[in-house]
Amino acid sequence: MATAILDKEIREKLDTYMERMKKESVNIITIEDKEYPQILKNIYDYPISLYIKGNSKILNKLSIGIVGCREASAYGIKVAQYFSYHLAKEGINIVSGLAKGIDSYSHIGAINAKGTTIGVIGSGLDVIYPKENQYLYSKIIEENGAILSEYPLGVEPKKMNFPARNRIISGITKGIIVIEAKKKSGTLITVDFALEQGRDVYIVPGNIDSINSVGTNELIKQGAQIVTTYKDIKREIIEI
Repeated sequence: MATAILDKEIREKLDTYMERMKKESVNIITIEDKEYPQILKNIYDYPISLYIKGNSKILNKLSIGIVGCREASAYGIKVAQYFSYHLAKEGINIVSGLAKGIDSYSHIGAINAKGTTIGVIGSGLDVIYPKENQYLYSKIIEENGAILSEYPLGVEPKKMNFPARNRIISGITKGIIVIEAKKKSGTLITVDFALEQGRDVYIVPGNIDSINSVGTNELIKQGAQIVTTYKDIKREIIEI
């Protein structure tokens, strides 16, 4: 390893990579930096470093995660925007995964409230996925938010990256709100991480006739906390 570090060719490649990061306006934060989310250090297998585009000052801001179904219903979209908008108005940072559906509308709600939001992605910061979220990606940064990843530039959004990404979404928040989740859903992986990390999990009840509500309603049956208004969250994480 020492030989590799001293190897001239490898050092030149590193210089080229650093120039690329500069060109892409990407910064790297390590566990030694004050900007690193301190709450994230409390989870198992926290990332040693994080790549970020945008406002690093919000990484240690009081945050809540909002996650849910990619094939969101009209109800799910409305609820995602409701919670994110009002919580952002209260000064709470909204964290989600910049995916289609609930994630996207959670970011949009925060932006509409003139609040801040962080998108945690499962690829390099120069690889936007899904591609249709290019505008939202840019808008988050433009509105004083941030895009975060543990993956270096050039890393493609492989399937195995997303469960690992989910542990960061829950890890940098005080708790997560779940809005629509199918019986077998990636959203439920985030719930598992949140519970393992000692984070609060809040469930928005769904229509019993909807396939998108099977996972969320099952969590309610298992004893998860129901929320029906943003004030439920505010009371839990701010006033208590």
